[in-house]
Amino acid sequence: MASVTFDKATRLYPGGDKPAVDQLELEIEDGEFLVLVGPSGCGKSTSLRMLAGLEDVNGGAIRIGDRDVTHLPPKDRDIAMVFQNYALYPHMTVADNMGFALKIAGEDKATIRRKVEEAAKMLDLTQYLDRKPKALSGGQRQRVAMGRAIVRKPQVFLMDEPLSNLDAKLRVSTRTQIAALQRDLGITTVYVTHDQVEAMTMGDRVAVLKDGLLQQVDTPRNMYDRPANLFVAGFIGSPAMNLVEVPITDGGVKFGDSVVPVSREALSAAADAGDKTVTVGVRPEHFDIGETGGLTITVNVVEELGADGYVYGSKDGQDIVVRVGGRQVPEKGSSLHVVPRAGEMHVFSTSTGARLSD
Repeated sequence: MASVTFDKATRLYPGGDKPAVDQLELEIEDGEFLVLVGPSGCGKSTSLRMLAGLEDVNGGAIRIGDRDVTHLPPKDRDIAMVFQNYALYPHMTVADNMGFALKIAGEDKATIRRKVEEAAKMLDLTQYLDRKPKALSGGQRQRVAMGRAIVRKPQVFLMDEPLSNLDAKLRVSTRTQIAALQRDLGITTVYVTHDQVEAMTMGDRVAVLKDGLLQQVDTPRNMYDRPANLFVAGFIGSPAMNLVEVPITDGGVKFGDSVVPVSREALSAAADAGDKTVTVGVRPEHFDIGETGGLTITVNVVEELGADGYVYGSKDGQDIVVRVGGRQVPEKGSSLHVVPRAGEMHVFSTSTGARLSD
């Protein structure tokens, strides 16, 4: 097992004027499950491929444990990769697919069979070992790809959106299985996804990328409670955090017809930047609904989910999402007065996007 270090690692594609990954600094601990997440084109897959040796590193360095692997070929890095498209050999059985890397490495047949059977038992694939990939479902094929990585006992697992080809229900059960498996094996894992729910439920820590730049790396809970900037605040959470630009007033901010208290430090930081407004972030579950005051929104859509519901409303072209109790769902077209709950509001600089509140 080993730690992974990105030391100002940069990837600039030929002919490009902006790096796909820009001076990435990231320390992944031995045995940690780290998820790289962000929108399409943010550099997350490029970062993973740099670690795998499939992309050149134009600046900085990458280390696995104490070894500098920046310019080593993939075969010398002691990593195993699980791809989005499984990449199984169609003419080989499941057992042969799982043991292929060991065969190439010159392991004897008995050792290969033992390691394959151990991995198959772990992944509930024992009864499929003699089948070809075409006779398996998508979820089973993904488990075979996982098994092929496990039998090698690498220092690092790399997973590039491995669940994106599965249906929604299977994706949920498989992500639970992968997270549990990683904990049992204790192998350092770097996992790439664009699905922030996947990131929040699987990772020990989550790293958010945007335009090749690392925005924040933290535990899922800390990232949810204390997003570092407007981008992270809007990206992490489902439904997304409500972000509303509001004027600064004495002792707080003007939120609709109410003045909501904000820390003096946040207000002075906004004043130092010359801002007359700040952007406040409120999670859908952190609104109180009152008879008067606050922001008056018009209910456009109601999502009833049983135990609770989500109200999608608007005010002057600004969309607002509010979570309500499943038995207190308002009528479509009605009006709601919503006020941020005390102590649950996030304050960001409108000009820079940086977090201002504690």
